Amino acid sequence: MDRGKWFILIAGLCIGAIAAVLVKLGNPPNMGFCIACFQRDIAGALGLHRAGVVQYVRPEIIGLLFGAMITSMFAGEFKTRGGSSTLVRFFMGVFMMIGALVFLGCPLRDVLRMAGGDYNAVVGLLGFIAGVATGVFFLRRGFNLGRAEYSHSNVGGLLLPLFFAFLLFLLLKGTVFNPEAGGPLFFSKEGPGSMAAPVAISLVAGLIVGFLAQRTRLCMSGGIRDFILIRDNYLLLGFIGIFLGALILNIVFGFFKPGFNDQPIAHTMHIWNFLGLYLVGLTATLLGGCPLRQLILSGEGDIDAAAVVVGMLVGAAFSHNFLFAASAAGVPTYGQIACIIGILVMGWIGWSYREA
Repeated sequence: MDRGKWFILIAGLCIGAIAAVLVKLGNPPNMGFCIACFQRDIAGALGLHRAGVVQYVRPEIIGLLFGAMITSMFAGEFKTRGGSSTLVRFFMGVFMMIGALVFLGCPLRDVLRMAGGDYNAVVGLLGFIAGVATGVFFLRRGFNLGRAEYSHSNVGGLLLPLFFAFLLFLLLKGTVFNPEAGGPLFFSKEGPGSMAAPVAISLVAGLIVGFLAQRTRLCMSGGIRDFILIRDNYLLLGFIGIFLGALILNIVFGFFKPGFNDQPIAHTMHIWNFLGLYLVGLTATLLGGCPLRQLILSGEGDIDAAAVVVGMLVGAAFSHNFLFAASAAGVPTYGQIACIIGILVMGWIGWSYREA
C-alpha cells in the first residue's frame, strides 16, 4: 500500500481505539462515537425533544467540528461555500436521522457495534451497503443537487462552529435556569444520556478524531460508493481500521459479547435494522457523505453540509416527539412508517434531480 492508505488505516485504528477508551471512561456501551446518537442527545439537551434518557451536550461532536475547522484552516482548506439545494439537503438530513434512529446508530456506530460483537449491526451493514448501491444507481443516471458557490466572506462557514462553541460554554457552566423545569440545557439523570466520559477527555478525543477525519476524508458511504464505482478501497481501509482498533480494545476491556440478543442500545427487528441503515446509506450517497463526513465538511465551511447537520438535529426531535425512534423493545409503528416514507422520498429526490 502507498503512504496514504497506511495513514488512513492507522487513523482508523486510532479512532476505533479512542471510541473503546471513551466507553471504558463512561460513554454508553458500543457508543464511544455515534454522530446520530450524539446529535440526538444534543437535541434533547436543547429541549427539542423531551425523552429524558437522551439529553446531554456531547463534547465529542463539538470537538469533531472544531478539530476539522482548525485543521482545515491550517491546511488552507477552510472556505465558505453553499447554495447547492440547501433546503433539500436540510430535509435529507431529517430523514437520514430518522433512518439512523430506526437502526439506533450511524454508520460509524454500526462499525463500533460490530466490533463489540453485535450481530444486529451486521444486518444493518448489509442494509447500508444496499442503500449506497441504490444511491450509486441514481449517480450513474446523472443525479446532481447542483453546484455550490464560494462566498467572498467566511462568516457563513463560522456560524455553526460558533453555535456549538456557545453550547460548550453552557455545558461547562452546567447552565440550568429553572431547577424544576430545566433549560436552557437539559441533562439526563438516567439512561444513555447520563453515561458520559469526562468532558475534557471527550472534547480532546473529538478534536483528535476531527483532525484525522479531515485529513483522511473519512466517509463510510463514500468508501462503499468508490469501491462500487471505481474499485477504490482507500476510504474503506479507514473503517477496517476503526473496526480492528475497537475490536482489540473491546476484547482487552471485556466488552466483546457476540450475539443478537441483549446487545446494548440495540434491537433485534432485523428488517428495520436493514431498512434503517438502507435509508441512511441511500441518503448519504445522494448527499455526498455520511453523517460523520457532513460534520467534518461543516467544519471546513460548507454551509450545505451545515444544513444537513441542523436537519439531523431537527430529525432527532421529530423522531422522539413523533415516536419514530427505536428502543431495545424494537421500532414503533410510526417509526416503521416514517422509515418507508423516507426511502420513498429519497427515491423521488434521486430520480427528480437527474441532469438532462
